[in-house]
Amino acid sequence: MAARRLSSLISLSFLSSSSSLGRFSRWGRRISGFSTSAAIDEPINPSIQIDQTQLLINGQFVDAASGKTFPTLDPRTGDVIARVAEGDAEDINRAVAAARKAFDEGPWPKMTAYERSRIMLRFADLLEKHTEEVATLETWDNGKPYEQAAKIEIPMVVRMFRYYAGWADKIHGLTVPADGQHHVQTLHEPYGVAGLIIPWNFPLLLYSWKVGPALACGNTVVLKTAEQTPLSALYVSKLFHEAGLPPGVLNVVSGFGPTAGAALSSHMDVNKLSFTGSTATGKVVLGLAANSNLKPVTLELGGKSPFIVCKDADVDKAVDLAHSALFFNQGQCCCAGSRTLVHESLYDEFVEKAKVRALKRVVGDPFKTGIEQGPQIDNEQFQKILKYIRSGIESGATLESGGEQLGSKGYYIQPTVFSNVQDDMLIAKDEIFGPVQSISKFKDLNEAIKRANASSYGLAAGVFTQNLETANTLTRALRVGTVWINCYDIFDAAVPFGGFKMSGQGREKGIYGLSSYLQTKAVVTPLKNPAWL
Repeated sequence: MAARRLSSLISLSFLSSSSSLGRFSRWGRRISGFSTSAAIDEPINPSIQIDQTQLLINGQFVDAASGKTFPTLDPRTGDVIARVAEGDAEDINRAVAAARKAFDEGPWPKMTAYERSRIMLRFADLLEKHTEEVATLETWDNGKPYEQAAKIEIPMVVRMFRYYAGWADKIHGLTVPADGQHHVQTLHEPYGVAGLIIPWNFPLLLYSWKVGPALACGNTVVLKTAEQTPLSALYVSKLFHEAGLPPGVLNVVSGFGPTAGAALSSHMDVNKLSFTGSTATGKVVLGLAANSNLKPVTLELGGKSPFIVCKDADVDKAVDLAHSALFFNQGQCCCAGSRTLVHESLYDEFVEKAKVRALKRVVGDPFKTGIEQGPQIDNEQFQKILKYIRSGIESGATLESGGEQLGSKGYYIQPTVFSNVQDDMLIAKDEIFGPVQSISKFKDLNEAIKRANASSYGLAAGVFTQNLETANTLTRALRVGTVWINCYDIFDAAVPFGGFKMSGQGREKGIYGLSSYLQTKAVVTPLKNPAWL
């Protein structure tokens, strides 16, 4: 499939399960026929053995130099899944030294691009073969629905590595005509050691967005996982070595931002850095990179993306799309359509139907079939979301549904919808990163454009209209890195992704993602009595 829609599984789940759900009051509390048992039943125990809990350095799984470990938790319960090696600055030093040696002395950069491509393709095949195990780890550690991980995300990871494997032997420079008797050519060369820092919301997707192009271009890698979700990256990196990846080419360090992350960002022997996470942390990473060796940095940061429903929209379709644009992955998406702007002529109908859709959303153990929404990642995020919900109520927005914890165990939150949201409210300005939809109304297109752009973020936007002229106007007016017209969350491997303003710098995915891991060199040679210039 050329393009994969992240929201497709949610739509299927909605169609199969909505008829079995009961009715709610406007405050989202139980009336009749509704049960939270899916969220509070004894959770399913995954049948997988966790073996990869150490650091991966120079092709070997090893303990942290300090001997320390930290717990990774099950978001369904808060219980410990496993204890994982806690890397710090010394472990980053070891990993960078291994990556440096692999780049300077090892076979990887000197290998033909075709052979690098073959290793990446073998890895993609292994990853596809082990989809069940990988998806289980991703769900257990993160809380996302297993069906989402197995049917959407892991196939996208496989596709991404196959995509960049295809690029490996097609990277080349140019022959440039010069004003004089000189032969001029350009070379595209790998930076060397690339430091990659991935987030917890889509651990393996972001792994593929960064590791894929970095390796295809001939770099070696030190990857730092998010402390909340270290398990899947360690497991798939073992598969990468089974595919024939030489030692030292891919090193994985689990640990915390202030220690391992800071050490990687400021390391003098790291030549390139790529970070995905919050804008606040991105600023710190950029500063550490600048104050060390001025290494170039790719940043994919936060967002507060507008979803604009124009006056000619089909309300039912717009409600479903706006719902999945916000609630997908428990609302833990940097590009979530978290500012729903609806034309005033459709507003009341839209709000009522958005509330009904949210009340029908199936929340529970993500390992169960038909579940649309699992728990939030951890208690910190859980409490942050509830704080924003209280802020919305206190600031005068109308709570249409949800607003509370679901069940008494784990980090489950009711799908929450606010109407009558004003632009100066925190729920309209801040990145909540949770299942909280904020719906506002607008009068005309100029107002929608002005309000949509009145944000420090500029990651993405959604536009729902049947008018081509309206779509074209909004596409060019919105100051964001991606505009989805009558769709949302389309993440084809070839489509670049990144933000404007404080949502980041640089692009990932597609041909544009390659440039983040290549340097351009000009080579000039004199010509003696050339036959032509």
